[in-house]
Amino acid sequence: MNDYKILIAEDDIDLGNVLKMFIEMNGFSVTLVTDGNEACEKVEDIDPDLCVLDINMPGKDGFTTAQFIRKRIPDMPIVFLTARNQKQDRVKGLKLGADDYITKPFEPDELVLRLQNILKRTYRDNNDNVVLIGNYIFYPNDFKLVYDNDERVLTEKECELIKYLNLNRNRTIKRKEILDSVWGDDDYFTGRSMDVFITRVRKFLASDKSIKIENIRGVGYRFVCK
Repeated sequence: MNDYKILIAEDDIDLGNVLKMFIEMNGFSVTLVTDGNEACEKVEDIDPDLCVLDINMPGKDGFTTAQFIRKRIPDMPIVFLTARNQKQDRVKGLKLGADDYITKPFEPDELVLRLQNILKRTYRDNNDNVVLIGNYIFYPNDFKLVYDNDERVLTEKECELIKYLNLNRNRTIKRKEILDSVWGDDDYFTGRSMDVFITRVRKFLASDKSIKIENIRGVGYRFVCK
């Protein structure tokens, strides 16, 4: 049993009840509401560890609700649920800082696994020193990256770069942001060094095809990981 509290906002009552029951069976405490207005009220009452928001809700929709929540709790993990499968919706959700985006229909156990990964990444116990990145297990304090039985020992800079990319997953990161945060400098030669490290990290993570480090021409990179 864990102490994580999940707030679910889903206007389909039957689906909401199924998700609530299934997630509670996996050890979480769940509060279920049926519209965005109620979600905005509850988030301040119960102080959840993660919010699951249906996009197409009455009252405030999921996007508006997420904006409200993020203004009050900037680091709140948010997962969007939607029956839509339009690229612009996914882009909008990611721009709002969504930690994940799940298109209906989906299996409840898939949602639970994604919630567990997000919570582990967000609230990881420093003593455990474990971060899940796709199908990789990352041990930042021990400078190790593990895929199945393949273990790779990282340099300090490789480790710092992976940590930074993972903390900013699914959003466009400017080159200057990475250089300032990881290298502490953004001159020409440091920039070239960063490009070498990005290439190296791509190779390290190549076994999981769902992970990508995309070049955003003239801007920087996007670390894509579901």
